[in-house]
Amino acid sequence: MDLYHSRIVNFVNDLGRSIDIVGYEQRTNLYIVQTNRYFLYFYYPRQGRVVEVRELGLIHIDFDLVDNIPGKLLARLRGLHNMGQRIYGRQTVVARIDKKVALSFQQEHHIQVALPGKYRYGLFYRGELVSVAVFSGGRHMRDQNEAYRSFELIRFCHKGDHIIIGGISKLIKAFIADFNPQDIMTYADLDWTQDSSLRTIGFEIIGQVPPQNYYIVNGIRQFVEPSESDAFYSFENLGSLKLKLII
Repeated sequence: MDLYHSRIVNFVNDLGRSIDIVGYEQRTNLYIVQTNRYFLYFYYPRQGRVVEVRELGLIHIDFDLVDNIPGKLLARLRGLHNMGQRIYGRQTVVARIDKKVALSFQQEHHIQVALPGKYRYGLFYRGELVSVAVFSGGRHMRDQNEAYRSFELIRFCHKGDHIIIGGISKLIKAFIADFNPQDIMTYADLDWTQDSSLRTIGFEIIGQVPPQNYYIVNGIRQFVEPSESDAFYSFENLGSLKLKLII
């Protein structure tokens, strides 16, 4: 446990170079850090979620993220604390991008596994790609007429700690103009949010997805249960909010 704790503390020290940290608390199963915006719950391996009511937002962070992608994790936390480079959506140009570019951008900047999707859009600032949105193909809904098509926003991320004000709205508007969807669905990870900023642009919460199991095999996160011969442990996240934008 001392090794895990020291790595988390080292990460928090790096975080504290750019974000004001106002408090700490060590428990047997996690290390809690309070900033001016959030409580950050850093979990040691093999520890379950702690659900508590706090006066600030609550972010749950597992040790494998600290251990494997500290740079991406640090950038995301900086962005959430408004400590990154601020760019306005009106300063950017939106364009379709290919699968290779979208996957490469996600692998560099998204903390979850990169997905190709079917339709991919990017925002460019002075010729540089700074934001990406990936959409599914259209799906027919049984309870709607034949022409009705529902799409999913399956990935969205900015470059590093960049903050693109109005960026997601601009990307979605471009997608709507090209494909005329009747609705767009997406999910918000409850480990990272108790609400969703997408509600400010018209998305509504329509449900909640149960917690999902993850498997850590040799320190690496997997989504499929490994064979019994593999040394691993598992944990559950808090699930996700399901949101929909009616066009």
